[in-house]
Amino acid sequence: MPDPLARPAFWLRDNCPCAECRDPRSGQKLFQITDLPEELAVAASTGVDGLLEVLWSDGHRSRYPADLLAEPGTPAEQDAGDLRTERGKRLWRAADFAAGIPEAGWEAYLADPAERAAVLRAVQHLGFAVLRGVPAEPGRVLEVAESFGFVRRTNYGDLFDVRVEPDPNNLAFTSAAIAPHTDNPYRDPVPTLQLLHCLENAAEGGDSALVDGFRAADLLRTEAPEDFAVLTRTLVPFVFRDRGTELRADRPLIGTDPLGRIREVRFNNRSIGRLRLPDAELERFYAAYRRFAAITLRPGLQLAFRLEPGDCVVFDNTRLMHARTAFERTGGRHLQGCYADLDGLAATLAVLDRQSDALDRLQELFEGEGAGEYLGEQVTQAEHMLQAAALARQAGACDELVAAALLHDVGHFFDKHSTEVVTGRQLMQGQDNRHSDTGADWLAQWFGPGVTEPVRLHVAAKRYLCTVEPAYRAALSEASEYTLLVQGGPFTAEQAAAFAELPGAADAVAVRRWDDEAKDPAAEVPGFAAYRPLLAALMARA
Repeated sequence: MPDPLARPAFWLRDNCPCAECRDPRSGQKLFQITDLPEELAVAASTGVDGLLEVLWSDGHRSRYPADLLAEPGTPAEQDAGDLRTERGKRLWRAADFAAGIPEAGWEAYLADPAERAAVLRAVQHLGFAVLRGVPAEPGRVLEVAESFGFVRRTNYGDLFDVRVEPDPNNLAFTSAAIAPHTDNPYRDPVPTLQLLHCLENAAEGGDSALVDGFRAADLLRTEAPEDFAVLTRTLVPFVFRDRGTELRADRPLIGTDPLGRIREVRFNNRSIGRLRLPDAELERFYAAYRRFAAITLRPGLQLAFRLEPGDCVVFDNTRLMHARTAFERTGGRHLQGCYADLDGLAATLAVLDRQSDALDRLQELFEGEGAGEYLGEQVTQAEHMLQAAALARQAGACDELVAAALLHDVGHFFDKHSTEVVTGRQLMQGQDNRHSDTGADWLAQWFGPGVTEPVRLHVAAKRYLCTVEPAYRAALSEASEYTLLVQGGPFTAEQAAAFAELPGAADAVAVRRWDDEAKDPAAEVPGFAAYRPLLAALMARA
C-alpha cells in the first residue's frame, strides 16, 4: 500500500473522522474547506493501535482507520457511486425475460425485507418490477409508492386515472394505441419513477409493453454513432399545456454524464415542440430521431405483457419507455398511476441492505464468538441469549422485548472504544466492561428505544432487584453474584427508588428475570435465524 501521507493534504484533512470535524450522529462536516489554513501540512505522524495518527501544522490531531486510507482504486471503482448511468444497470432485450419478469406478491413484499430489497433492486438495475396482488382498490397505488419513497405530486394530482375520459387533456386518457415513450419530459426535474396499478382490464386490447431505452440508445451508439452524438447534444423543447398548465423543458433525447455514459432518456413524440434550428441541423436531428424511434419499435426490444387487476408495475421513467396497444371502449380498462423518485427508492434499498448487513453481523457473532463461554456459566454466550429470547416469547412479550432479551448481552463482544470482539472476559477478571451501555449504543444504529433501553438498563435492573427483593439475590448463581459486585453491587434505597421511576424500568426488570433463567445447559431453543424476520421488522420501524 502506498504511503497514505503522500495523498493530498487537503483531502486527508477533509476526511478527518474525529468529533471536532464531523457531527458524531449525522456524520456531517463541522467546518468549511476555507476554514483550513492555506499552507496546511502534516507536522508529525505515527501508528497507534493499527491507526494512522496525524498531527497537523495548525495543531489539529486526526486518527484514520486503514479502510479510509485505501488506494484510490481503478477509474471504474472511483466512479462507482452513480448508479443512475448505464454503468449501474443491466441492459436488456425482451428475450432476457423468457423465464419470467421480476415480480413479487404484495403481502410477501410488505412482510419480508429481503423480498422488498429484491423488488427495489430489480427496479434500480433492470428498470422495473411488478407487484402482484395489490388490492384492486382506488388509491392503493399511493401505498405502493410510500412503501419505498415519496409520491411526486404533479398537475395530475397525487395520482391519476388512466381510462377513457370524455374530455381528455392527454392521449393517455383515450383508447388509442400509445407508442413507446417516457412520461412528463416537459418537467424539470422529470419524475424518475412511475407506477401503474391495474384496477380493471376487461377490454379487448390494451396490453402493455416496456422498452429498455438505455439498450435502444446503446444500439444507436453502436449502429450510428454520429446520430447518437446528435441526440445527446440537441436541445429538444418538450411542451405540455392545457387550460390550467404551461410546462416546458429543453433537454436532449439522450442525456449523458460528463464521462459520456447514458444517464437519461426523454422520448415522447406527443410532447415535442417546434425546434428552431438551422435547416442543416434540423436534417441531422430528424434523421437521428427517426433512427432512434425505429430502434425502439423493434419487436425484440419490446417486452409485452398484460396487467391484470391487482398488478402494479413500478418502472424507471428516465430509462424505460412504456407503451400500450389500442383497446375497445366497450370493455372496462382502468389503471391508476402516480409518480415517485429514484432517490427515495435507492435510499430505502440502501437502508435495507445496511440492515441485512447488520443482521449478518449479529448472526456471525452468535455463531462465532457467541459459542464461547459465558461468564463461568454452563451455557455459551449465544445459548444464554437465545434462551432469554425464547423465555420472552413464551411469556407473550412484545417484539421489542423479545429482541432486547435476545440481544441484551451483545455488548460483551465489544470494547467501548473499539469494534473488535473482546467478549466478557474483562468482567470475570474484575473489570466492569459496561456491556449494557456498549451494547445499547451499538444497537441504536438500527433499533429504537424499545429495544435499546431494556438492554441499557438490564444490569441496573439486577442491582435494583437485589435491593428490593432479598430472595432474588439469594438465588443468584456464583458467577452472577461475582459480576454483581464488579458492576457496583446492590443499589442503595435511594438509587433503587430513582431506578423505578425511569421510563422502561419495568421492561428492563422483565429482561433481567429472563436473563437469570436463561442458563439451562439442557434447553433446546430456536437459533438466531428464527429471529431475523422479527429483528428486520423492528429495524424497519425504528
